[in-house]
Amino acid sequence: MSEAGAGEETSYRVAVSADEDGPSAVFEHLWTPYRMAYIRGEGKPTGVHDCPFCVIPTLSDEDGLVVARGTTVYAVLNLYPYNAGHLMVVPYRHVAEYTDITELEVAEFGRFTQLAMTALRTASGAHGFNIGMNQGVVGGAGIAAHLHQHVVPRWGGDMNFMPIVGQTRVLPQLLADTRRLVAGAWPSPPS
Repeated sequence: MSEAGAGEETSYRVAVSADEDGPSAVFEHLWTPYRMAYIRGEGKPTGVHDCPFCVIPTLSDEDGLVVARGTTVYAVLNLYPYNAGHLMVVPYRHVAEYTDITELEVAEFGRFTQLAMTALRTASGAHGFNIGMNQGVVGGAGIAAHLHQHVVPRWGGDMNFMPIVGQTRVLPQLLADTRRLVAGAWPSPPS
């Protein structure tokens, strides 16, 4: 049994052997009891006053993990990334649906997606991307009240044995270091 590092939430890794030679005998379980609050929806934003996507722009780039700021949207690192460099493009305006953003927001939203891809290729040599939006709770949005698009860099072979066999995601870089690299690689807008 091991605990997370200092200052982190406690997680426990234990081998499961209760079913002898069954499927769970092959895997370890990573117990993360602090995630139950997230699963139950505790602390999820209910409006603009507690929406993390509304709060982030009020923070410094470093504290908010903001990579770039535009006129109507910004790019921010995901706190729970699927891969190193996982960004989100987010409108400043608190709006839930893609169909509710303005033409100006749509244009900058699309442009920031392109810039994110360019920056991630420059900073990390990404081979490909998963790009998408989850609309509404039923559509899988973790924060359904505020539109955001995921830009997830991918590399050939990035699904190595750790997530497949070890059931563990390994991120090779701290978020602050990733933010600094991607922000430094963010292309300047044309004059």
